Amino acid sequence: MRIDIISAVPQLLESPLSHSIVGNARESDLVEIQIHDLRDYSEDKHNKVDDYPYGGGAGMVLTPQPIFSCINHLKKQREYDEIIFTAPDGIPFKQQHANELSLKGNVMFLCGHYKGVDQRVRDALITKEFSIGDYVLSGGELPAMVMIDAMVRLLPGVLGDAESALSDSFQNDLLEGPVYTRPAEFKGMKVPDVLRSGDHKKVEEWRHKTSLERTKNVRPELFKKFRKEH
Repeated sequence: MRIDIISAVPQLLESPLSHSIVGNARESDLVEIQIHDLRDYSEDKHNKVDDYPYGGGAGMVLTPQPIFSCINHLKKQREYDEIIFTAPDGIPFKQQHANELSLKGNVMFLCGHYKGVDQRVRDALITKEFSIGDYVLSGGELPAMVMIDAMVRLLPGVLGDAESALSDSFQNDLLEGPVYTRPAEFKGMKVPDVLRSGDHKKVEEWRHKTSLERTKNVRPELFKKFRKEH
């Protein structure tokens, strides 16, 4: 998989995407991630990429010229399965979206900044728009990194245990139940006996039960959805 990211503030991206699971995946050539500085494509003599919004109002808007130039330049080199814009008014990003995107070959992210981007960019170039929550951030770099992390960890060979990602929260519309590791007792708190019993069937039953309980208590809307569909 190849992922291209376009940003007016590329310095925000490189370090977080160079460590932990995503960084290891890049070093192992399981994913290629390229970051593009939007200012490199500006035709303004000062490399400006933003301007005041028509009609007045506070904030600045990313101008269309450098974005069109950058995306068209990249599209001449390869075809992209999706060109994603990270925006607070996009559809909520879910685990199913991460699953679907992890199967793609080439994906591009455009990170918004300031007040947003000229609508003509969204109309002409963008294939999907995602939000990671009902709040506004300073730019789309953080949402892009969140989505990329969710995608990359699903790629074959990225996680040591292939089943780990499949048992994560939200994969089956439920939250994952509690997990434990050694020691069996710590500060008087013991690991549930069933997890040390060696009875795999009982362990799976316990995990499903605690998953249902946690989902019901923390995310009742997910619990209702699960009950309705199952």
